[in-house]
Amino acid sequence: MGRIGVDVYPLQSGVSLAEVETFGKFLGGSPANVAVAAARLGRRTAVITRTGEDPFGEYLHRALREFGVDDRWVTPVAGLPTPVTFCEIFPPDDFPLYFYRQPKAPDLVIHADELDLDAIRTARIFWTTGTGLSEEPSRSATFTALEARAKSGLATVFDLDWRPMFWKDGVTVAGDGSVPEGAGGPAAARAFYERALAHATVAVGNLDECEVATGEREPGAAARALLATGVELAVVKQGPKGVLAMTRDGASAEVPPVPVDVVNGLGAGDAFGGALCHGLLCGWELERTMRYANAAGALVASRLACSSAMPYPGEVDTVVREGRA
Repeated sequence: MGRIGVDVYPLQSGVSLAEVETFGKFLGGSPANVAVAAARLGRRTAVITRTGEDPFGEYLHRALREFGVDDRWVTPVAGLPTPVTFCEIFPPDDFPLYFYRQPKAPDLVIHADELDLDAIRTARIFWTTGTGLSEEPSRSATFTALEARAKSGLATVFDLDWRPMFWKDGVTVAGDGSVPEGAGGPAAARAFYERALAHATVAVGNLDECEVATGEREPGAAARALLATGVELAVVKQGPKGVLAMTRDGASAEVPPVPVDVVNGLGAGDAFGGALCHGLLCGWELERTMRYANAAGALVASRLACSSAMPYPGEVDTVVREGRA
């Protein structure tokens, strides 16, 4: 559940958008990409989101169906354009993003009373993100969905997904008082994140995102702080240092990164997410799941696109076996 849009990526790397002459159009948005990644690995997936009532919205429906993702809960919002995101590609580690989500992104206009709570309760995994908490009515809808999952006994993943440009200063914490005026950004987000984590079983984030959610940046401390919120599994992505995962029952795994010649680092985290879901559904032990998710992420980092670059099982198996993307 969450963000969707059209990614417009340059077909040239190492140059600014001012110089780019040719672009490719792709389905984008982190939760949508995670659904595509899991579908590529053989899972039945669906997305709850909204688009504009425009040709780009029609494109996203078509793309979801072509990727094997159920689009029945993707609905249009009249009067708002489908979001478009541009990026620049400067390998190996500089990929600026330019979000066009004005005056408001349709995926932030998901209403709680429109949710199919029966479908949300019975999904074997439900995935939502921090961006969905940045504005109403999406914020209330996200909490409604998470609360519906609370007693399901099934996996609920909260992707910390910190995007500061989507947050405004002086927001009010629904049901929990208010954040002081001007205390926007991480200070405002943390209260919402804590409330979401209380209903999740799995937390996933990079070091920056973990710091926003918990105030901790050291990987072990961040993982323990996430577990203290009530989740059963904390996954801390450390970039070039790999990934650390800890569970409430004391299991842990720290897995190094997969060597890769990076083409475009965007989308690697979404491939990781789809593979994480696959590993959880397979019931794999922790280290195997992390190695598999790392391999999926490395494969996407070695490719230009995001959604269309999501790997198939045989490709991931090969990287796991050979140790390089």
